[in-house]
Amino acid sequence: MYAEVLTRVLTQVAVVVGILLLTSIALFVGRGRLVETAREWRSRLRATAPAVAVLAAVLGLNRVVRWRGDEIEGAIGFHMTETFYDLEGEFVLLFQSIATEELTAYFSFIYVYGYAFLLIFPGIAYFALSDTRTFRRLLTAYSLNYVLGLAFYLLVIAYGPRNVMPEELTVTMLYDNSPEYQHLTREVNRNTNVFPSLHTSLAATVGVFAYITRSSYPYWFPVAAVLAASVAISTMYLGIHWAIDVVAGLVLAGVCVRLSGVLVGRQPVARFRRYLDRRPTPRDDRE
Repeated sequence: MYAEVLTRVLTQVAVVVGILLLTSIALFVGRGRLVETAREWRSRLRATAPAVAVLAAVLGLNRVVRWRGDEIEGAIGFHMTETFYDLEGEFVLLFQSIATEELTAYFSFIYVYGYAFLLIFPGIAYFALSDTRTFRRLLTAYSLNYVLGLAFYLLVIAYGPRNVMPEELTVTMLYDNSPEYQHLTREVNRNTNVFPSLHTSLAATVGVFAYITRSSYPYWFPVAAVLAASVAISTMYLGIHWAIDVVAGLVLAGVCVRLSGVLVGRQPVARFRRYLDRRPTPRDDRE
């Protein structure tokens, strides 16, 4: 039963996100960039392979540690649920006063489908740019988000509002309105992984990059900004994160974007070739 529901949800997500991606590629990327990418994809892939490999390794490590991190959390983690509640109180319950069926449906869609689309599309769009630095920076920022987020998840043990105030959040709670989604989120997250909100940090990261690249993709920026803001709000509206988690996610996004600019250089292949050209030619001992 569980496997059947999970398969159905994954298929539904893949179809919806696939439609959104195809539509956005046509609207924002355009035929010209696609044709150029088809000619240059090998060289771009070589230039970006290290960043792709690092992100893949980080995602693999993240999955393993999250599901086998109980012992680590027990040894080094700090229980912060009561602290967060004492600091914030019932702020997230403010969303109950504006809750409607339409808003709940919108934020549920954003949390699952919009979030997945928001993370995937920039990778396609920036790979289509002739300068690979933005694409490499994006992947590096993603990797940093996951690494730093994982470190906080191991150090900070905290439950979200849906676990602390389930009775008060029945109107908007994601799993009460769309119970099938819990099968999906269970595969990628745990109840104690709330600080910081990675949904918020990764969405905000995309929003910042959309602003940085607004000259290349002017129409994508407002769309990304609305989606990123909606993702952050959805985490509180649906009772998944505290406002403290969201603020921490915004700070994490800023740090990761900044570090990606420091860590990722320009034109790595050209620089490596210049390095080889400067190397002295070995002397032939037979001369």
